[in-house]
Formats: sequence, structure tokens, C-alpha cells
Amino acid sequence: MKRTLGRSGIEVSGLGLGCWAIGGLVWQDHRPFGTTGTDDCESIRALRRGLDLGINFFDTSNSYGAGHSEKLIGKAFEGRRDEVVIATKFGLSFDEAARTVGPERYDPDSIRSDCEASLRRMKTTVIDLYQFHIKRCDPLEAVDIREVLEGLVDAGKIRAYGWSTNLPECATIFAEGARCTAIQLHFSVFGGAEAALALCEKHDLAGIVRGPLQKGLLTGKFTAETTFPPDDIRHSWNMKETSQAELLAKMEAIRDVLSSRGRTPAQGSLCWLWAKSPVMIPIPGFKTVAQVEDNAGAMSFGPLNDDEMTEIDALLERTESA
Repeated sequence: MKRTLGRSGIEVSGLGLGCWAIGGLVWQDHRPFGTTGTDDCESIRALRRGLDLGINFFDTSNSYGAGHSEKLIGKAFEGRRDEVVIATKFGLSFDEAARTVGPERYDPDSIRSDCEASLRRMKTTVIDLYQFHIKRCDPLEAVDIREVLEGLVDAGKIRAYGWSTNLPECATIFAEGARCTAIQLHFSVFGGAEAALALCEKHDLAGIVRGPLQKGLLTGKFTAETTFPPDDIRHSWNMKETSQAELLAKMEAIRDVLSSRGRTPAQGSLCWLWAKSPVMIPIPGFKTVAQVEDNAGAMSFGPLNDDEMTEIDALLERTESA
């Protein structure tokens, strides 16, 4: 299953892998900015297994694991670089040794130096997709950032660029750039950044979907009693809060549809996104080979059919796919 990465013409698998979790635990303002329970050897095996199963698109950030996620990608695909499409991000400062993420940093010199550092960590000469990792900034600054990125394309350091933001007013500024090709936005079967998605469809941009499994909730494995350790970013979830209880109830309502025709709930959730829009490329996170194998299996099913989409809308009490 293939899709085109926006107007870049770069062909990618319909499913990518989000490489935030494998970066491991780092801290930002004394709060966890990552996950525990990662194992580098398992992460590398999982990355390679994804490629063997037909996934060629891998999304990371220089701040994931304070550079560690990028290093794992460099190690996993050494000797196979021509088989993969790599996306990374910039915009946050960090300390690799202390494993901390610091303030925003995106002045022109920092963007160029951060690009060079990402190239070194990933052992590559070019980044296929370079994305701004700050959800909003001053419009005039955004224009300047866009022009720096255009210069990096001209210099052969990156092939295309995008912005990780749900805000259409921000995405519009980048969409006006010749080599902008993607907007990374939040979406799941529960809903998401509709306006940003509409902008992607209008401007022939890929909609790279972060959070497609709602931080694991759409795997169907969580209950109201599920808890997470204090150093897990999901520790803030209180499954007994009304909002979380509502999401769990919605999950139970649509579980049978998602898992029909032999799919797992996670696979059905990914298939919903493909049916929602042809520009969507979901990038579920992972820690293990088994998770990658489950997610990759969704590609054998493809988009949900019209009847399934209609049934989910009815069960979620909405008039059209949200």
C-alpha cells in the first residue's frame, strides 16, 4: 500500500512509524517528555522489521530522546538508506548528556546547525522531510523559517519540508512555499484537526497523522483501571475522569466494527484514517517488534469500506466522518 508524500512526488508506504517512544525517557521542565520501558536492541529490530514488512517511512525529531531516536534510525538503516524515507523535526533545544529538552530554538543559524547535527546522528547526507516542531509562532518569523528551509532544499540538505501543527493559519504560511509537502496533524477515529486536514487536501500536502491510536487507547487494551508509572507521559491520564471514560465508552461502542473482517482494533483504527482521506499517512508509535507487526498488518486490509465508515459515524452519533 503506497501513498505520495504530498506534492514532493516521494512515494512512501501508506503507513509510517512514529519514532518518539523509542527515544526513551527525557525530561522537560521536570516532566517526562518520553516513555519508559524501551530497549535499544528491540527498537532496532522493530525498525528493521517494519522495513521488511513494507513500511519505508519513518518519522522522528531531534528532540526525541534528546537525539537518541535519530541515532537509532541511523544505526538501524545503515547500509539500507536508499530503501527508506526519513522525516525528522527541529525547533526545540536539548541536552543529550543530561537527557533534557529545553526552550524553543529556531533562529536561522540554529535551524542550519540542527539540520547538520541531525544528518550526523542519522548517518545520512540528506533528510527527506524536515519539519518545524513548534505548534505556532509569529507569522513573520514563520515566513523567515520557510525561506531558510527553501535554502536547505537548494543546498541539498533536505528534499522537502513541513510543519507539525494543527493550526491552519500556520500551515497556510508554509503551504505557500514551493517545497513544502506535508503538515503533521493530530487525528484518530475520535476526530482531530479537521481544518488542517482540509488545508492539506486543498494544497496537495500529505497529512502525516500523529496520535492515530490515541496513545494506545485504540488498541483496545486499556480499561478504567489502567494506570501508568509516574515517569510515563500518560501518567496524567486518569481513567476515571469523565473525558477519559467517554473515550473508553466510545472505543467499546466501535470495537466490533474496527475488529471486523479479521482486523485488530488498532488495525481497524488505522484503516479508518485511510478511508477518511487519501492524503493521510498515519505514524503510530511503537516499542516492540510485535507492535510493528500488528500495525503493519493494517496495510493488507486497506481503507474501511463505506458501510463500516457509516456504522462508526452512527455509533459515535455524528452525521459524517469526523
